[in-house]
Amino acid sequence: MPPRVNCSNFYPMETCVRKIHFCYGHRVMRHESKCATLHGHNGVVWAHATPIEALDKLGRVIDFSVLKEEVGGWIDKNWDHTMILFKDDQETIDLCKQAPSYKDLFILSTNPTAENLAHYLLHVVCPKVLKGKGVVVHKITFWETENCYVTQSLDPKDEKIIALYSN
Repeated sequence: MPPRVNCSNFYPMETCVRKIHFCYGHRVMRHESKCATLHGHNGVVWAHATPIEALDKLGRVIDFSVLKEEVGGWIDKNWDHTMILFKDDQETIDLCKQAPSYKDLFILSTNPTAENLAHYLLHVVCPKVLKGKGVVVHKITFWETENCYVTQSLDPKDEKIIALYSN
């Protein structure tokens, strides 16, 4: 394998990406069209991780299974086959609480748009579940449908971000 290039104005940023599929329902409160109605999606999340310092001793960013277990596990527990609702959408929350369910509703502090769900994963979930694992999730790509997706990203070299992931 050729040596890694390292120039003064360029640094290599290896990225490990894990795809996570899940099903969820939501309603976008005050939406101007059909998304104002309760409905469901087959969502796909792509979690992009980069090492805080360097590749591990095996030459990896992180084992793919760790992203699956930690990020995918959180999604499975909290969002998969769950209604994700805005905390201010009390009428819908009350209605959904009356329906039989295996899982609790997930109440979000913002409207559950694809943008807000990606932001929540990137800024809340990933730092929590990957703390101390030597990586930063610097990008979340959230596919709401096969035709529509959003991307949220951050600077993985930002000291404030690294602090969220460090012990």
